[in-house]
Amino acid sequence: MTDKPGKPEKPYWETKPLEALTRREWESLCDGCGRCCLVKLEDEDTGEVHYTDIACRLFDAGTCRCSNYGQRRNKVKDCLKLTPDMVRELGWLPPTCAYRLRSEGQPLRWWHPLVSGSPETVHEAGISVRGRVGASETDVVLDAYPDHIVSWPSETPRDARTPPRTLRRKR
Repeated sequence: MTDKPGKPEKPYWETKPLEALTRREWESLCDGCGRCCLVKLEDEDTGEVHYTDIACRLFDAGTCRCSNYGQRRNKVKDCLKLTPDMVRELGWLPPTCAYRLRSEGQPLRWWHPLVSGSPETVHEAGISVRGRVGASETDVVLDAYPDHIVSWPSETPRDARTPPRTLRRKR
């Protein structure tokens, strides 16, 4: 079925509200960037959240995925299972996060695997944390966490704003 003759049907991530996604569809929205797996520090006075380059102890820096996804919440007490309501409330989700983008009615970006067809484009665009993780939380004492504060997880890299020519759609 198509919206108009000769025009393909829009993909589910463009048409379905977050609440209507199946579990598989919901999980496919994760682009594998790993930014949400970085330790974040909240200023108790201002509520401001600061990212660090410290990764969760279950984070695999090579794949940018959780090494024990199915048991993560049993092993890491503060690991969150995102829901549509949480996505709308969590101000610390990176601006590049597909869950955040879709909750705000924005399209997925060119580098998202659902759009590009490749799980590598999230890394090629500089969105992922691959090569940028400074340490695992198991290797850093709590008092040293502030020394690891970085700003890049809350930013969109300039190169990620426009797809390379080889990926641009012909009109």
